Amino acid sequence: MTFLDIIKAIIPLVLIVGMLYGVLFFIKKYGISFKGKKNGSVAINVLSSQMIMPKKYISVVKVDDKLLVLGVSDHSISLLKELDQPEEINKSYETNDAKINFLDLLKKNIGLK
Repeated sequence: MTFLDIIKAIIPLVLIVGMLYGVLFFIKKYGISFKGKKNGSVAINVLSSQMIMPKKYISVVKVDDKLLVLGVSDHSISLLKELDQPEEINKSYETNDAKINFLDLLKKNIGLK
């Protein structure tokens, strides 16, 4: 192999690596947002979260049209309860300007006063 053959092999390699870095820079700078896409994406909103112990939380989460009460710790997430009537809860939660107290929301959905 001559020096010219080595240069001919290295130039395409350098161009491809440069193009890959260019694409990576473009993606980091401008980002790609998949929020508007509905291809298998799920709308997840955390409505409220309350710490019960260090690194242990109870959270009310809206997943599509379901309302879930989750127990969250360092190593696991457990479904505590799936609430029955999320439409009423969502309307009362979204219409109130101030955030609803987590305890009041939980008592309302469990049936306590």
